[in-house]
Amino acid sequence: FCPFVLQLHHLYSLYLIYTELPIFTPLLLERLTQVLDAERESPREFQPLPFHYIEISKLLFDHARDDITDAYLVRSLIEDIRDVRFHKVETGLETISGRTHAVKLKNLSAMEVNIVRPFMVRTLQAFYKHDSPQMIQQADNTGSRSTPVTDRGPRRDLRRR
Repeated sequence: FCPFVLQLHHLYSLYLIYTELPIFTPLLLERLTQVLDAERESPREFQPLPFHYIEISKLLFDHARDDITDAYLVRSLIEDIRDVRFHKVETGLETISGRTHAVKLKNLSAMEVNIVRPFMVRTLQAFYKHDSPQMIQQADNTGSRSTPVTDRGPRRDLRRR
């Protein structure tokens, strides 16, 4: 019910990391390689990852690098996962056409959503602009050989002086 309940788990996890508990790198490496392989195998689906996995990994590498035994390998796996996911986002956005009614982006991270957001907003604005009735009327009027009529809206009554 309360949005703070879900965040307590993440705060507790970050607290445990901050208090220098050991990070089990072999389990982490195995899981990261599984995620990377699954991301490469399924070109249209995103694997479930923590919503802030990029930010959390940056915090870990900034503040707990000494506790990660194979920090270079872990970092390269996370960057590979990020690159594969960004490539999926780019190729998915290239397939958007005029017939697209909805876009399903399940299991995206916060950083990926923030990268996609400006493009999607501009795309939707362009679709709405070209789908508006005024644009359709203008296209019909310019297609015929009659003089173009502009829609100026309802007329106002003027005051007498």
